[in-house]
Amino acid sequence: MGRDIPLATTEQTTPPITLERFLPYRLAVLSNVVSNAVARIYGERFDLTIPQWRVIATLGQYGVLTARDIAAHAVLHKSTVSRAVAPLCKRGLVAREANPEDMREALLVLTAAGQAIYAAIAPEALAFSQRLESVLSEAERATLFALIERLDAHARAAGGDQLGEDRP
Repeated sequence: MGRDIPLATTEQTTPPITLERFLPYRLAVLSNVVSNAVARIYGERFDLTIPQWRVIATLGQYGVLTARDIAAHAVLHKSTVSRAVAPLCKRGLVAREANPEDMREALLVLTAAGQAIYAAIAPEALAFSQRLESVLSEAERATLFALIERLDAHARAAGGDQLGEDRP
């Protein structure tokens, strides 16, 4: 029949994880809640997915980048970026240009239509961020961002950026 799976006993050698106090879980849930809330801003009006918005936002901030650069910045797998870029190019929001330094990859840039969408969404996204942060004092915001930077650097040094997993 099936495999014999031992039943749990009352003697537990590993302490249980309390998810509400488990930082990776709490960060992932918060990330999902916030990403989904922001996604309503650009999803309904502009028919963009979360990865598509991340491509537009990254290009809006940095200008011209490769898919590999976007993947590294947005902590997305390169295939996720490629799947996001294809419909953006088809819709005329992103253009591919030859990379004179490496003909194997393309440079990506927002078109005028892509820049218009970025310009329309950015103020709303910033307003959402300000509303979210409004429950914190200025000192708490500064502390929060300093702690996020420290945790991010530590996670990356520990190999966290090598997981190849997408995050919302």
